[in-house]
Amino acid sequence: MTSLSDKTLFITGGSRGIGKAIALRAARDGARVAVAAKTDTPHPKLPGTIHTAVEEIEEAGGQGLALRLDVRDDAAVDAAMAQAAEHFGGIDILVNNASAITLRNSQHLPMRRFDLMFDVNARGTYTCSRAALPFLREGDNPHILNLSPPLNLDPAWFKDHTAYTMSKYGMSLCVLGMSAEFRELGVAVNALWPRTVIATAAINMLDGMVKPENCRTEEIMADAAHAVLVRDAATTTGNFFIDEDVLVQAGVRDFDRYAVKPGAPLMKDLFLD
Repeated sequence: MTSLSDKTLFITGGSRGIGKAIALRAARDGARVAVAAKTDTPHPKLPGTIHTAVEEIEEAGGQGLALRLDVRDDAAVDAAMAQAAEHFGGIDILVNNASAITLRNSQHLPMRRFDLMFDVNARGTYTCSRAALPFLREGDNPHILNLSPPLNLDPAWFKDHTAYTMSKYGMSLCVLGMSAEFRELGVAVNALWPRTVIATAAINMLDGMVKPENCRTEEIMADAAHAVLVRDAATTTGNFFIDEDVLVQAGVRDFDRYAVKPGAPLMKDLFLD
């Protein structure tokens, strides 16, 4: 399979950034996309809403459904999954993209930020995957894709932001466990992580720690996600994919097109040695 035509995707945090880029790549195939995110009115600091994302999806050739969703609300998650399945006639793919980040050490991280990261990253991924499963079991080549890193237990990836690392690894542990748990059901569960930092609007909230010119664009993750999601779910599960590696396997050789500033040094993302 080389296309997501006639597939239905449910993407959390899909109103902007990597989630929206994945949605637009699928839309160019003619896919149906449920955009599930909190932003239904303009954010003071971040661009895009679920409604503008749907407009872009439909302009790209797909069908869209805007769903205001806080993944911390279990009842709302269940209702959103059911609404998307009813609207589109099922769900074939879940992309757990919604995420929260605060890169502070244990001495300086407020517990409310700890709770937010765990509730959105680890718990949100778990509850969305659980709620989607009944629909995915009936889907065509069903996939769950978590935007989370490979599990690297080097203390270097904990010492400066233990809470964030724990919360993102919670998403990755969902891949480890659910890929085994759902294998007999025919539902693939994989992770995807970028080799380099991606220039999303969120990096502007990291106090200048990252310069956009040292990043790649969201399109590399969108193309890599597409390459994973068209694979056979029966034989592609339990993997911790890196975007660049996936695209090399797909035959991509020119990566300058993904650079914000071609030729500038790229900043490697977290959790990769």
